[in-house]
Order: sequence, then C-alpha cells, then structure tokens
Amino acid sequence: MGNQLDRITHLNYSELPTGDPSGLEKDELRVGVAYFFSDEEEEVDDRTPSDCGFTKDHSPTEEGPFSVSEVEYSAFCAQECIFSKLRENEDLNVHSAKTLLTMCKPGDLLELVATAQAPHWAIYEHDDRVIHLHKGEIRKDNLLEISNGRHGRIVNNRYRYRPLPPDLVMQNAVGHLGLSSEEICWTNSESFAAWCRFGKREFKAGGEVHSAEQQYFLKVHLSGSGVHTLVFRSLEDMIRERRRVDASGILKELSLVNGGKE
Repeated sequence: MGNQLDRITHLNYSELPTGDPSGLEKDELRVGVAYFFSDEEEEVDDRTPSDCGFTKDHSPTEEGPFSVSEVEYSAFCAQECIFSKLRENEDLNVHSAKTLLTMCKPGDLLELVATAQAPHWAIYEHDDRVIHLHKGEIRKDNLLEISNGRHGRIVNNRYRYRPLPPDLVMQNAVGHLGLSSEEICWTNSESFAAWCRFGKREFKAGGEVHSAEQQYFLKVHLSGSGVHTLVFRSLEDMIRERRRVDASGILKELSLVNGGKE
C-alpha cells in the first residue's frame, strides 16, 4: 500500500481518481457507447507486414513518412477541441520503428498503428525502450521487438492538453512499472500513456464525475459519407469507442447517439 501511495504523492488533488481505485466500473447506462473491453494483447501480437495493412510499397523497413488507411477524428469538450487526428494536418504520417527511434526523446508519446486494429500507445524511455500497458501489466519493452511490423509516430500533440515536463512524464511511467490488472485503473494502452503525458485523471477508469453539463463530442470523418458526431459523458467512454472503430472500421452506435451525419 505504501508503494502505491508513493506513486501519487507528487500529483495534485484534481488529478486523483474519483471512482473505484481498482479501475473496475459499476454497470450503468452510458450515452453513445457500447462497452468494448479491448485487451492490449491484440495490439502487439506477432503479425506479418500484410497483416498490418502494408503492401509491398510500404514495407516495415521503409523509413517513411507515409500514411496507412485510418479513420480520421476530431473531438471536443464543450466548444474546445481536445483531440485531432486528421490527414490534412499530417497526423496520419508514420515511420518504420527503426526510423522512429531516431526521432524519440524521453517522455515522448508514441503510437503504433496497423489496419483493422486499435493502435498501441507507449511512453518512450531511452535506449530503444518504451513503457506501456500490455496484457494487463505495465511493463518495459524494446520498441523494435513489440512493433512486429507496425509503423509508428510521435503523438505528443494528438491531445490538446498541456503536457507535463518530461521528467514528470517519466516519473509517472516508471513509478507504475510492474503493476498488474488488479492494481491499475486504465483500460487500454492509450489511456495509460496519455495519463503519463498529461496527468489528467479523466484518462483513468472511473476518474471522471459524470454530469449533464459535461459532454464529449467525437466527430468521425468517414470518406464519402461525411462527418458523424457521437456524444459521450466521459473521456474514457469516448476513447473506448474510438478504439473500437479503429479495430472494426464500423460505426455501430449511430442509432444510439445524439448526433448523426453532418
């Protein structure tokens, strides 16, 4: 228990989780989301280049930058843009894992991508190693080993929140190494890595108090069919649904949300 308290003493009160500290949620109705508990296990399995959506023109050894087929998003809380992933801003550009390592600095937020699966997020430490949530454990691994044919990018600016200084980002990541499922309060690699980078309790499971006034709007930009807007009551729900769309490529929840084609 003492070690767990030590991990949060450097954080201010506003960051601390307000829900169950185990990260387990109570069943309740959510707006615009069907629960999709995606283990990070699927994100770093062994895959061939073709499994990852790369053709002979885009092999895992190619340096890049180039882009793969991905859904584009922008997200808002009230009127403020908090997340953007758009081709026009070159947000979809990726590099080989080997090239990516030459660009990384300690505390950088990394995203590994492939077609038809949720992206895998990690915090770069040093010496080609990253800290990430994988298979229900926060662990340190070699980026080249976990990439398995995926390309990646630095996504420090994907979320529009103010980042913590790099030393605090690393303190967050390193301080949680070795924690396993029953001890953690993040449901996927993205939420953990983003929390390390920004320190916001909203990235934790149950870390956000729901209110009628607080709503998140996810705009899904689909080629040829306009923009679809989905409404959520928490950042956690929005992240989970966006990752489900990344993995399936299908918007199944359109009939459940306050929004639609624009």
